[in-house]
Formats: sequence, structure tokens, C-alpha cells
Amino acid sequence: MGSSLSKTHPDLTISAAGGISSLLMADKITGILTPHMVPLDSRGGIDESELRRYVDWLIDRGVHGLYPNGSTGEFIRFTAEERRRIVQIVCHQAAGRVPVLAGAAEANVRETIAACEAYAGFGARAVAIVSPFYYRLGPESVYAYFREIALASPIDVTLYNIPMFASPIDVPTIQRLAEFERVVGIKDSSGDLAFMMRMIAAVRPSRPEFSFLTGWEAVLVPMLLIGADGGTHATSGVVPELTRMLFDLTAKRDLDQAMKLQYRLLELFDSMLYSADFPEGFRVAVTLRGFAMGDSRQPMSSTQQVDREKLRKVLHCLLADFGYVQPPAEGCPVRRNSEKERELSQIVGGVVEELRRRGVL
Repeated sequence: MGSSLSKTHPDLTISAAGGISSLLMADKITGILTPHMVPLDSRGGIDESELRRYVDWLIDRGVHGLYPNGSTGEFIRFTAEERRRIVQIVCHQAAGRVPVLAGAAEANVRETIAACEAYAGFGARAVAIVSPFYYRLGPESVYAYFREIALASPIDVTLYNIPMFASPIDVPTIQRLAEFERVVGIKDSSGDLAFMMRMIAAVRPSRPEFSFLTGWEAVLVPMLLIGADGGTHATSGVVPELTRMLFDLTAKRDLDQAMKLQYRLLELFDSMLYSADFPEGFRVAVTLRGFAMGDSRQPMSSTQQVDREKLRKVLHCLLADFGYVQPPAEGCPVRRNSEKERELSQIVGGVVEELRRRGVL
């Protein structure tokens, strides 16, 4: 395994014992990467100037990386040519300030590899590829799909496990795919702590540079505590300052402050995720932060338009509570702890207790 790594990274050195050099570890994908939305103009086209402004804003507020063409970015609602243009714009505007993890999921292997080639040319750090969607496939088909991409891709690949939308990637398949030098990480959006632990236990001993990213910010703190390297979070496109702060607090093991922030982030996340069809809630919230996001390409009924306005008022109050916007003139309701906050507290408490028992904390 060690010798194959140098084929991809010829400037890396491998020790006699087969250890990975510090340079390779420094190139590991870590931190908060934003799966950002794409502003649309009045005709429904890509608003390039607003997208560039949004990219600068996210970088200035501390995100570790950018993730165009993710689920939050509604990649499925753009043409293949538009997806390429989005990545090209983001890579150009980022200008090397942060890495770009570009979503490269297409409907078949040939088109996916073509996207990998294009994004490598634009300067992306790596691509994220969701497992085959629409058709529900078994583990062998999922393995064969990623194997073909891993052998042909000119750019590093992160697997994307999102079982609610695509064929799931199980732990044995992840372990097999981690044998390919081009496969450098996985983003898991299941929110399953035990699944993340099983992945890390199966892969990290032989691939310490392999990145484990969570796509479910509702449990970001416990995910980081059990060994995840970071996350790709839609909420970071709305409150990048807070997600970065949450990551830093957890890294410093300031868990009291981290958990207070996790609870607040959970409230915002739930409001955006469950109060409207995904990702409409995030579009409303980004608009409240001062960006002209335009209307989604998915038409909305009159009832949904009313619901969207109700959501806007809820999010306005939450963002005002964080101090990012002025409170609405009509005021906001008093906050109360939710049942989900109590459940999350129990989860984190259990994780922390187990880590202390093992001498990790």
C-alpha cells in the first residue's frame, strides 16, 4: 500500500517501516467544507457575480474548504455543462485559498470520469462521488462502479454515502475501495455514529491519511470526538462562523462551549431541514445573510410560498439571536430546550464517558 501512494504523490517519502510521511498527512482533507448553494438570476441561470461574492464571503468567515455540486447545491437540477461551469467559477474564485472538493456525480461511469477530468483541470483538490442513484444496487455493483472510477480518475476521489438518496456503501465495500490509492476519503451523511466508528476501525489502521467526513451537522461534536476529520455541512453555508467555531472548540476539547453551540446549531439545522422541502430552507437562510439566491428551479405551489414565508420568519429570529441580522419588528418567541437537545446531550455524554474510560480524554 505504501509504495502505491508514491505513484500519485511522487514528492512524498515513505519510511522503511511503511509509514506515511508528514507531507501526505498535511494534504489530508480535514475541517469544515461547505456544500454551498448556487445563486440564480431572474431567468433561472447561474448568477456568476453573486456566486463569486458568496465564495469570498465563505472563505473570509473561516470555512476550511468549498464543496460545489453537492446535494445542497442542487447538482441534479443543473445540466452537465452548468455543473462544470459552477466548479470552474468556484475554483477560479477560491484561487488556492482553500481546497475545493467538487461533486462529480453523473448518471454513469463514463460521464463521471469525464467530470473528474474536467475538475482536475480546473484545479479542484478532489472530487466527491455519490454511489449509483435511482437504481438500488447491491454491494458488488457499488464496488464495481467505484473501482472503475478509481482506476481511471486523474484526481483524488472521496466516496459519498447518502443512503436516503442513493445505493448505500457498506463497511466491507469501503474497506475494499480504500485499497485504491485514488480513493482518499468518504463523506457519510447517514448521521450514524456506530457506522462512522466501524468505518474508521476498518480503514484507518492501513490508511491513516484517509479522510472521514460527516455530512450530518446535528451530531458534529460526537462525530469529531470519535475520530471524524471534519464535515461537509449545509449549515456552514449559512453560519460559517459558527460551524468553524464549533470545529475549533471540539479540537481544543472545550466540550462545554462546543456542546452549547451544538445545541444552537441543531435548532437552526432542524428549522432549515424540516420546515420545507430540502434545500429550500437553506436558500431562505442564505438570503437572510444578504445574498440574492433567486428562486429554485423546482416550482413551488401557492401553499409552499406561504410556508416559505413562515420559515423565513423563524429563521430571521434564529439568526437575530446569533446576532447576524436585526430582530424582526414584531419580535421573536422565547426559546425553550427541545427534546432533540436532550437526546443529543445523552449521546455526547455517552461518547465522552467512553473516551474517558479509554484514556483518550
